[in-house]
Amino acid sequence: MVTIDDVAELAGLSKSTVSRVINHYPHVSQEKKQKVFEAMEKLGYVPNSSARSLRNKKTKMIAVIVPRLMNPFFGQLVESMEVAANQSGYQLLICQTMYSQETELGHLELLKTKQVDGIIMASLENDWSTISEYLTYGPLIMCNEFDESADIPIIKLDQIHGGYMATKHLLRQGHRKIAYCSGGYKSMVANHRKLGFDKALAEHGIPFQDAYGFYNAYTIENGMEVFKQIHAMKDPPTAVFTGSDEVAAGIIAGAREYGVTIPNELSVIGFDNQVISKITEPKISTVEQPIEQMAQKAVHVLVDKINDQKPLIRERYELPLELIIRESTVGGPLRAVE
Repeated sequence: MVTIDDVAELAGLSKSTVSRVINHYPHVSQEKKQKVFEAMEKLGYVPNSSARSLRNKKTKMIAVIVPRLMNPFFGQLVESMEVAANQSGYQLLICQTMYSQETELGHLELLKTKQVDGIIMASLENDWSTISEYLTYGPLIMCNEFDESADIPIIKLDQIHGGYMATKHLLRQGHRKIAYCSGGYKSMVANHRKLGFDKALAEHGIPFQDAYGFYNAYTIENGMEVFKQIHAMKDPPTAVFTGSDEVAAGIIAGAREYGVTIPNELSVIGFDNQVISKITEPKISTVEQPIEQMAQKAVHVLVDKINDQKPLIRERYELPLELIIRESTVGGPLRAVE
């Protein structure tokens, strides 16, 4: 009995490439298709139509990959996605990576094994060159986290502007020694916020001091540790830009332990406008991200791609950010859009 392995050997191609040709997946060259068809004809190989039918059957399940559900931003994002998915007749499978490349690839296997019809990537641990191989098995889109080299739909925010307007606000308050605090170096979101941060400083002729850079900060506990490091400095910053309201809340909690007043001795601005930013004392100035709108757009775009079954193309959907000014940077609550 002739098998797909025999076809692959005669064609001089991998088994996965032969499978892609048989199942009419995009992104396979005409040359490789021709080799497969010629090998199939020479060997008399006939694909198992029932098996192909099973592979092409819809599961009505989509997955979302996030780094850490305990982060309120991702908790709210997933909750909004679940509502949107249900409204579209889909169930949402939540996959958490805890910033592990291996775990992320394990979740992507869900697409390869046809356990889900498509995946929303709200975080990225692997390089796009690795992730892109899974496009063979179904649609992928990015939401929040992104890689500009990816030729797929991306729902994102203007993170450069977000970093810029938050830092500009601190500069307008008279600060010149401003610390930058974010998650990992690999995050495009964090990198773009840093570009906005640097742009604002450059406009005022202020060079960034490496000693004022704090990275791999994700949690309240991380924020408390950041404050301890700031407090131990001989020449500490007078303000901190953070990429998370959680981290900002941790910095404020650390300041309280050491008797440092916010914002008189240290101003703190967060990001996301999470619930914690409204209940911390003092309330946290932050950059609001339209999480519900972003979640709905991501689900609707993915479902459209699942239904039309056409090759994915480069599409960009950019949503607005808003600066929310509260007591952690000034004396009273204000609201401003820049």
